[in-house]
Amino acid sequence: MTLTAACHCGSTRITLPGPPAAAKTCNCSYCQRTGAVWGYYAPEDLAVTATDDRVYSASGGTNQHHFCGTCGGDTHGFSPDWASKYNNDGTLKPGEAEGVPERQTAAVNLNMIDGLDLSEIPVTAVDGRNSW
Repeated sequence: MTLTAACHCGSTRITLPGPPAAAKTCNCSYCQRTGAVWGYYAPEDLAVTATDDRVYSASGGTNQHHFCGTCGGDTHGFSPDWASKYNNDGTLKPGEAEGVPERQTAAVNLNMIDGLDLSEIPVTAVDGRNSW
């Protein structure tokens, strides 16, 4: 079952293969302001069309947050797959070496999907403010 995430004005649309198995919220200085609930996908699983896409990065380009330049909707982002090396509290997973993961992930703001029942998706709170 495919889903479509879209900003408020509709100029950014993201086709997803389906709902994620789980999602995350984050209290870092960026995510807390957006109120996003992030669902994660392989970048190649998304089809993004955007006529006024803007990109913001507070990390020198490592984490890229995309938003609509028309309505301001925070729609999606691309970053290293931090969850592959680090626990939700920022500590390293057993056997992992500190550093930036090579694998990339795509995050989609699930609040941009009309009709998606977030109560059916487990959402984990990540302490990004104190651990990143």
